[in-house]
Amino acid sequence: MANVESYIYKDRPISYEVIGKGKPLVILHGWGSSRRVMMPVAKSLVHIRTSYVLDLPGFGDSPEPSASWSIDDYADAVESFIVDKFDGKVDLLVHSFGGRITLKLCARKFGQERIEKVLITGGAGMKPKRSMKFYFKKYLAKTLKLPFSILPQSYREPALLKLRQTNLWKSLGSGEYNQLSGVMRETFVKSVTEYLEKCLPLISHDILLLWGRNDDATPVYQGERIEKGIKNSALVIIEDAGHYAFLDKPKQFTSIAEAYFR
Repeated sequence: MANVESYIYKDRPISYEVIGKGKPLVILHGWGSSRRVMMPVAKSLVHIRTSYVLDLPGFGDSPEPSASWSIDDYADAVESFIVDKFDGKVDLLVHSFGGRITLKLCARKFGQERIEKVLITGGAGMKPKRSMKFYFKKYLAKTLKLPFSILPQSYREPALLKLRQTNLWKSLGSGEYNQLSGVMRETFVKSVTEYLEKCLPLISHDILLLWGRNDDATPVYQGERIEKGIKNSALVIIEDAGHYAFLDKPKQFTSIAEAYFR
C-alpha cells in the first residue's frame, strides 16, 4: 500500500506517495497531470524499486508556487527533495514535462553525482516543428498588443486584461494556456518557450527514451533529437501507443522498464 507524505519546500508542501521496495526511483508526471496518473507505473515496479511519486508544485495536491516558476525552479525543488530524502544515488522515471525537469537536472553537476539510470517517456523540451498557422497566430497576437505599449503602465495592464478576455485573443492561445491563469499561466509560458537542446551534450547518464509511435504531444522526432544529442541514450518505440504509452500499452511498457531498471 502506498503512503502519502508531504515535503516542505519554500514553506509550501510537495505531496508524494511512496510504494515498493528496492533502490529509490523518483517519478515525475507531465504538465496538467499528477502523481495519480503515474501510480500504475510505480505499482508495476514495486518488486524492484521503492518509488517516490511526486505531485509537482501547482499540480495534484501540491499548491501553486507563490510566484511563476521556470524549469530551473522545478529542477531546484526536485534536487532539494532528493538531497533531503536520500543519501546515495537515485533513478528517475519521468513523463512529458517531467522530462524537461530531468534534462535540466542531468546536465547539472548534482545530476551527474546523484542520478543514475533515467527513463524518459514522451519527454518535452525540444524545439517543436511549427506550422504557418502557428506563426500567423503568434504575430497576430503581437500586433494586437502593440498599440497598448504606448499607454502609461497604470492604463496598460487593465487594457491588456480586457484584451485577453476577448474571444479573438482566446482563439490565439493553446487549449492548455487558455485553461490557466495567474502564476501557472506564466509558468506554462516560461516552460514551453525554453528549449533544452543545449543541455543534451552535458548529459552522460544511461538514458532510455520510451516513446509511443502515435504521440502527438511530443512526437517521435523529438525523442530522436534527444537520442542524437545524448551519447548514452537509446530510443525504443511502442507501436499503437500515444503520449501516455504507459497507459496505452501497460504490459509492454512495464516489461521494457523492468528490464532496464534491473
